[in-house]
Amino acid sequence: MLVIQDVLISDDVISEQFVCNLEACKGACCWEGDFGAPLETAELHILEQIFDKIKPYLSSEGLQVIEEEGVFVYYKENKEYGTPLIKGGACVYMTYDENGVAKCGIEMAHQAGEIDFKKPISCHLYPIRIKENPKLGFFAMNYDRWDICSAACTQGKKLKVPVFKFVKEAIVRKYGKDFYEELEAAAGFLEQET
Repeated sequence: MLVIQDVLISDDVISEQFVCNLEACKGACCWEGDFGAPLETAELHILEQIFDKIKPYLSSEGLQVIEEEGVFVYYKENKEYGTPLIKGGACVYMTYDENGVAKCGIEMAHQAGEIDFKKPISCHLYPIRIKENPKLGFFAMNYDRWDICSAACTQGKKLKVPVFKFVKEAIVRKYGKDFYEELEAAAGFLEQET
């Protein structure tokens, strides 16, 4: 376990290897699971603000659920806000490309220059999950193991890319460049020690 700027970082974030393999999984993390993508408080307002601009990138099924439930929901079991789900588990913001690969409508609007917001940070950071312990006042960064990502683990090992390097852009977005550089330096130190 590492501690960088009051964030506890699981050893797996450094030692495990991961590179998404969309050809193999087709983006299953966007349609599998019991809960939508976790959302930070600031992202709730952002989704409300950008909804009209991302609407053209969403499926009719997703739009229908958003009309019924809103652009976000509260998951009592997890005690957090998240993206709503279409019946069957798919995120309301998910759509498919011509090859049947899941795409994020929010990210598509971002890539088209419609919005500045790339996508929820929890999606951008995946397979890293951040958990807050408000009572103790710290955050924990953990590697989320999921069998649907086995092809990503295989590809990560083949390419020798640690989890934290795979999500570098998202870590910098969440915590800043200095945080990432400290994490990279600590990982390099640990690698020399083994």
